[in-house]
Amino acid sequence: MSEAVVYKKGRIHDVVHKPLGKFLDERGWLTELFRSDELEPGVMPAMAYISMTLPGVARGPHEHVDQTDLFCFMGPSNFKVYLWDARPDSPSYGIKQVIYAGVDAPMMVIVPPGVVHAYRNIGLESGIVFNAPNRLYAGEGKREPVDEIRHEELVDSPFQLD
Repeated sequence: MSEAVVYKKGRIHDVVHKPLGKFLDERGWLTELFRSDELEPGVMPAMAYISMTLPGVARGPHEHVDQTDLFCFMGPSNFKVYLWDARPDSPSYGIKQVIYAGVDAPMMVIVPPGVVHAYRNIGLESGIVFNAPNRLYAGEGKREPVDEIRHEELVDSPFQLD
């Protein structure tokens, strides 16, 4: 049995985060969440969904074997995004990274396979998160196993949210 990894603070290789700009006019605002001419081919979304997370609630930590997630945090709340590089062949293996995103810092975050991730709504109102993963949930026709390794309920998990 191998020793448990102790994660240290830093930046994770292959995780991309980019501020999302808002284009304002007299009608309100618009933001581009992603553009195909700005994404690597392996990251191109296969589907998209939005979720609502209540204040104080966390989703994750979990990871994917093949799936890359493309999250967009726009608000109306703020989130603390947790990332752990659990890829033994990565130059940033053993690194934990935290990103703040949401209404105060609109952000797109690309999470590659093998990077454990979670987010917590740290605001006072419900928050909306957009995700455009590069794989279909449960595969074509929802007939395949779900590509998700959940760590939420593991005792002594190294993936702890504060």
